[in-house]
Amino acid sequence: MKYEDLLALESPQPADVDAFLAANDVPLVRPGRVIYVYRGAATAVRLRQWIHGLPADPALDRLGDTDLWYLECELPDGSRVEYKFEIEDENGTRWTTDPLNPELAEDPFGANSVCHGYGYRRPSWSLPDAGGRPGTLDRLTIASRSFGEKRRTQVYLPARFRRTRRYPLLIVHDGSDFLRFAAFNAVLDNLIHRMEVAPMIVALTDPGNRNVEYAADDRHATYIADELFPALAARFNLEDHPDARGLMGASFGAVASLHASWRRPELFGRLMLLSGSFAFSDIGGHHRGPVFDPVVRFVNAFRHAPARPAQRVYMSCGIYESLIYENRSILPLLRDTGARVRYDEARDGHNWENWRDRQQKALSWLFRGPLWMTYE
Repeated sequence: MKYEDLLALESPQPADVDAFLAANDVPLVRPGRVIYVYRGAATAVRLRQWIHGLPADPALDRLGDTDLWYLECELPDGSRVEYKFEIEDENGTRWTTDPLNPELAEDPFGANSVCHGYGYRRPSWSLPDAGGRPGTLDRLTIASRSFGEKRRTQVYLPARFRRTRRYPLLIVHDGSDFLRFAAFNAVLDNLIHRMEVAPMIVALTDPGNRNVEYAADDRHATYIADELFPALAARFNLEDHPDARGLMGASFGAVASLHASWRRPELFGRLMLLSGSFAFSDIGGHHRGPVFDPVVRFVNAFRHAPARPAQRVYMSCGIYESLIYENRSILPLLRDTGARVRYDEARDGHNWENWRDRQQKALSWLFRGPLWMTYE
């Protein structure tokens, strides 16, 4: 049974709902719109979306006397949205993923249901490819003077790795989360196998206290430049020039990447900044909470006296993020420093799969493989 036929029934019955759900995948996706569906006993159902700029927390309508709830929303083509349902019933209020939708996205806080808007497709290069050879993960432990403790870093080595060959280096903030939530090992395997990205060594570093260390902390910048990088250079045969070295991060990790490179621009010639939390005071940065105070001080200083942090900078942000204004504001400042900057906006929110989907454009421009060597 079609959605329109179900709504047209004068007195829909449970059997009609059964027939509708058996014939349709939900959410129902149409050009420019989406129809969310929930089935269950409730007094109210609301849609909770992690997006900025679209209607906030709209309520679903109940279909007659049945236990089916529905909501039709505008959704631009190509969008990707994460959501939950808020259910009110006799037991109170609870949040749940969509029990009728098998598409889930995980993050450090749990899982969300995913709506793929009309025309969105997960990139094929982010899926495991049995035809390619996988890289391997090595481990490196550093006795950090900056933090007074041992720090462990996973190191991705590309397929066909050779100790005698020189490789570019990328240091990734929140590395374990990129592996777990953004399929980063499959992404690297595939893009290197397809020769879109140069075979490279990738250091997947993780913080201790993330909200402190990634908030433009000088100790972290010193750790990256004077402890982690030298340890990697001593263990692996790295290309010895800044254009072959880069930093990458998302959200607070983008702040940490920009800050470390800004302090030591002679070391890192490549930057990937994904959905950076670039709060500054004249748009109410302090209202985000005290954890942002050091970020506000750093970004204010950068805006007051911009200095080129790297030769090439790739930036992206989702248009459904509250951070879109901050990222758009930083973009011209980076360009004014003389850096070559590429910037993409996605119809997505502040999440790991958004950052996963940006990797082909970012990595193939920052660390181009043989396939793209002749292109800018």
